[in-house]
Formats: sequence, structure tokens, C-alpha cells
Amino acid sequence: MPHGIFSKLKTAAVATLLGAGVATAPIAAQPATPELRVLTHSAFVVPKPLLKQFEKENGVKLRIVKAGDAGEMLNKLILTKANPIADVVFGIDNALAPKALAADVLDSTGAAAAGREPLADLPAPLVPVDYGYVTLNVDKAWFAKKGLAPPASLEDLTQSAYAKLLVVQNPATSSPGYAFLLSTIATLGEDKAFEFWGKLRANGVKVSKGWTEAYYTDFSRNGGKYPIVVSYASSPAAELFYSKTKLSEPPTASLSLAGAVFRQVEGVAVVKGGKQRAAADKFVDFMRSGPVQAGLQTEMWMFPAEAGVAKSDAFRFAPEPAAFSAPADADIAAKGADWLARWTKVVLK
Repeated sequence: MPHGIFSKLKTAAVATLLGAGVATAPIAAQPATPELRVLTHSAFVVPKPLLKQFEKENGVKLRIVKAGDAGEMLNKLILTKANPIADVVFGIDNALAPKALAADVLDSTGAAAAGREPLADLPAPLVPVDYGYVTLNVDKAWFAKKGLAPPASLEDLTQSAYAKLLVVQNPATSSPGYAFLLSTIATLGEDKAFEFWGKLRANGVKVSKGWTEAYYTDFSRNGGKYPIVVSYASSPAAELFYSKTKLSEPPTASLSLAGAVFRQVEGVAVVKGGKQRAAADKFVDFMRSGPVQAGLQTEMWMFPAEAGVAKSDAFRFAPEPAAFSAPADADIAAKGADWLARWTKVVLK
């Protein structure tokens, strides 16, 4: 019997039974898949197959909530403390950790990864995932065309030859911007650091909201007007990796100037008051797993925090700086808010 005719006859029979008042069994509703809310900064990228594998193995649906730069992300987490917008958070770094701990928005984790010895550390309950170096990056072609040598010191940035060449991120909303500010304070001392920032303002420094705006809009390599940008030591390697033309070396370079290098360590943590606690613990483990530690390198361009994970070959163009500087954690916790207020007054007002 042709399938179309069989279907019509079956439909007619069902209609007849219903019309005769014959009861049919109700269809049981399928339980909804639990949702794990993951709050991240805008640069978060983990290979999609790994995310799908996590969902399958743990019986959850991931909802990745990107909330701008890490500073913005943490602010949103704090503002929604009474009714958390996430169950787990990734991207709070060592510069922002004191603020997160003071706000009491993170919870201890039972994840197995928390007991491992990482290559870079963070205060509990944050679990280290990756680390990198905030540095100044320059557009090599721009400087070659102008016949100008890149700056060799922080002081050079205040000279007329480098007027209106530098773009930085606002440290109140940007983690690399805050890291750069902290590095200058650690090297120069508080008063001299803000004197330096005053000179930068007079010399035409541009302030952008976050890293994405500074790098992809204002940096001359991407069509902007500023050939010096606060970015990462790994950025030149990323430029080469993603280049549409075959290059033998990166078109940009990172400058490991004294006072302009900060080692940034990013972590993952369970959000206090969040839901899906067991799945949140599993996500902490997931971010420290070998496949994720390998995959994040050429996605987020950070070094893996897990010991024993091989570095990507692309990182041959991203040597780790020999030195970096940062204030003590206790000083960041005690003075960080005052430093931000002082920076805003000196640079923006």
C-alpha cells in the first residue's frame, strides 16, 4: 500500500476513535536539560568540539555569557551578587583577584584540578587556567616608514617624538589596562608613576574602553592612528598565525620595557550562590584538562597553566619576557581602588 494512502487511513481511524470518546494516553513531557551559566570576558574562546563534549559528558547545556573586558565582567558579577547571573566564572586575573575576594562572590570548589601545582598561581578559590604577559606592542611597518625607533623606555613615551602614538585601555574597565597601570606603579613608585601618567596625558595618550577597541580599532596595524598599543607578548605570534599573506616574521613586536610588563594569570571559579554546583565543579576541571590547555593557546593566545602541557609551535614567536613587575597582592587589595580613582583624575579629568 502506498505510504501516502496508509497515512490518510491511519489519520482517519484516529479521528474516528477520538470522536467516539476513546481516551488516549498523555505524552510524557521530556525533562529540560540543565543549563550551566558560564560568565567570561569577551576574549574567551574554547574549541567548540570540546564544549560539545563537555555538554554530552555532563548532561548540561552551556550558556556562555560574554560580559566585555574582564574588569567589566567582574563589576557585573559583583552588582548581581544577590541574584547571580552565572554558576561559574572564567577570566578573573591576579590583578582583579583582590577585588573579587573582597566582594565575596566566589565559592570554594571541590574540583580535582584545584589540588594540582600550576605553573602560575592565583589565590583560592580561583584555579589558574592560563597566563600571559601584558606588554607594549608596536606596528613595525609604521615605525620603519617614519624612520623612528620604537620607544626604549617608559620615559621615551613622554617625549615629543612619541606624541599621540600610544593607545592604552581604561584600567577601571580593562584587565590589561589595569595590569599596565600596576606595572608602572610597581617600577616607578606610586607618586612617580602618576607623574608619568600625567606626562602621558600631556603627550596625547589615547584611552580606549577595552583591549578589543584599542587593538582592533585604534592600533595602526588594524587601520587606527596609534602605532603603540598595550597588548600581550603573544600578540605578534597571533598576528603571524592569522595573517592572510605568507609572512616569515610577525608584522608587530612586543617591547619588554622595564615597568611595562605584567604577568597576567587568569583563573576559573565557582560563583557563590550559583546553580548547578556539581557541573560548575566539573567545568573547573574541564578548563584545566589537557585538550583545553592545548586548544586555548591558539584561541586566546595565553600560555597553559597546567604543567606538562606542550606549547604550540606558534609560540616560537612569543618568547616569555625575562622580567615583569607588579605590586604586592596586599597593596593591590588595599590601594587598588584609590589608584584607579587617582588615575582617572590624572588622565581623564
